[in-house]
Amino acid sequence: MTATPGTPSTRSYPHQPSTVRGRGGSAALRDTLTLMSLPVLAALALPAAFAGGGTRRWFGGRAEGQRAEAQAAKDAAAAAFYELDTAQRDLRISVETITAVDDSPAARRAVADFEALGLRIDEVSQRYIQAVDAHDLDRDDLEAATAARARGELTAAKDELLRVRQELDRFGSSLGPLLGKAETQLARLAPAVERARQALLGASNALDAVRQTGLAAEDLAARLAALSPELTKLNQGAGQHGLPQTLERAERVQREAAAIRAEAERLPEKAAEIDHRLVSLRTRAQALTTRAGQVDPVLSELRRRFAAACWQDLQQVPAQAAQNVGQAELKLREAQAARDAQRWADATSLLSTVRALLNTTDEAVSAAGDRLTRLNAVQKDPQQETERTRFAIRDAQRLAMTGRTTPDPRHARPLDDAVARLERAVGTLEGRHPDYWHFLTETEAVRQTVARVVAQIREERGGPGR
Repeated sequence: MTATPGTPSTRSYPHQPSTVRGRGGSAALRDTLTLMSLPVLAALALPAAFAGGGTRRWFGGRAEGQRAEAQAAKDAAAAAFYELDTAQRDLRISVETITAVDDSPAARRAVADFEALGLRIDEVSQRYIQAVDAHDLDRDDLEAATAARARGELTAAKDELLRVRQELDRFGSSLGPLLGKAETQLARLAPAVERARQALLGASNALDAVRQTGLAAEDLAARLAALSPELTKLNQGAGQHGLPQTLERAERVQREAAAIRAEAERLPEKAAEIDHRLVSLRTRAQALTTRAGQVDPVLSELRRRFAAACWQDLQQVPAQAAQNVGQAELKLREAQAARDAQRWADATSLLSTVRALLNTTDEAVSAAGDRLTRLNAVQKDPQQETERTRFAIRDAQRLAMTGRTTPDPRHARPLDDAVARLERAVGTLEGRHPDYWHFLTETEAVRQTVARVVAQIREERGGPGR
């Protein structure tokens, strides 16, 4: 017997079973090894129980009684040896199962303890073999004293074998938690690998379906091909690559294959979406070209009716709009080429750039028209903007005084400043060419300041309802 897990060995003993130990990791292997050893036991372990036949002369009396007792002791020792050998082989499979999935300190201690037990088993086995070899119980001239001595030595060998068997059984019981954990992990392996294989098959089928619609999907095909070496390693199994690594690989392959499948299934929808965006953005660019041409008349009216400060910041809008639209149309052509080449990521990125350019242009073109509309309104009735701002200030002042006899200086000071700022803005409307745009920006700034004070008061008092 040997105690080094995973190292095959063959040992033959006179009149004893030959034990062949091989690596294993499952109950099926343990059963196979046990069944293989039974004929060997029947042929080799107990030959003396049936030896003789009609070839030996039998002498009655005390010698024959001692011979029978010695033979019984030999049979009992052989049975104990076989049971110990079988138990050690079964336990070796359990230890190898643990070491295949567990490299913890507890698992390493289990291996060391099993090796130590193996040395002990080798010692008692050797003494048993020596006892068997020392006595030929089939001799015709076997003396009673010799038979008695043989019985004593064989009985002692059997007792040692049984004691070591008990030690082995206790050690086996102590492996319960480690073995349970290892078997749980092993039970996860086959389903995980199968899920990975099914995910790869699903991705391959989805890719084939997409190609039938005329989409090449070359990037997805390349990603799927990159998983082929991983499938090879999964097929090679945990024995070659380790259980934790194989489980992690199976889960990673499943995730990546599932992602490829999802992208493949969505690819026709993505292509249609890009086609729609190309048409939509092209139409929008054309519309902005038309709107940008209307900015010059707006600017002309602003120059004619209002002070320079009201329109100077809009002078570059027509040129900038034309430049932005031209750049957007160039990017649209590039996006169309990328879509035709089925470079979906490039097409999507270029369309995002086009959208940003058109948004900027839209805002600038709209700003000119909005400016004229607001200036017309304030020129016609500046009092409306003034009253709107004063109402916001008064409302904030009432909130600041709620539940107080004097306002908190942190609230009163910015509100007082807002009143003074509004009065200064109203004063700028006096004169021959009032700066209405400055007046509008000042009143807007005053309302923003007031809104911040209101938000601060409500936050300090625990909510908007107070």
